[in-house]
Amino acid sequence: MAAGNEDRGVSHEEFVRQALRDYESPLLGYATTFLHDIERARDVVQDTFIRLYQQDIEKVKDGLKAWLFTVCRNRSLDVIRKEKRMVGLEEEQASRLPSGKRTPSERADLLERVEQVHAALNRLSENQREVILLKFEQGLSYDEISEVTGLSSGNVGFLLHTGLKRLRTFLPEDLLLDLTPQTA
Repeated sequence: MAAGNEDRGVSHEEFVRQALRDYESPLLGYATTFLHDIERARDVVQDTFIRLYQQDIEKVKDGLKAWLFTVCRNRSLDVIRKEKRMVGLEEEQASRLPSGKRTPSERADLLERVEQVHAALNRLSENQREVILLKFEQGLSYDEISEVTGLSSGNVGFLLHTGLKRLRTFLPEDLLLDLTPQTA
């Protein structure tokens, strides 16, 4: 009994704990991009780790990151389908973003720029938006994005290229030159 766990090198519980330490925050950010609500995103991430705990670690350990993002994505989409509506980013949530030592006008400018980027992202196709967020917000490789979305790596590359090209056409020139406001 115990010898089986020793042969594997790490217990099932420790494997899940390590995965939680490594991926909880990125998964929370990823789920939030779908749900636009931190509490619902936390529920989805919690469910993702419950499902991991129920899995045979031998089946998921080699592709753990992609497996976690796939389960998180599918669970997020389940929640959206169940509610049949999308909730926008609320001003209260945006005001909780770290502001550093920005003045009120700089914070307002940053919020406006963030809203412009979100609006531009929302003009992209769902596939383009998702692969861009997985690549640049979550840092996934093409192969990992392919596993999460079920798209081929070539399709992922194409969607990234065309999505970024379209995104550039939607954003104002000053935003493309400098995405962060200047601080005095």
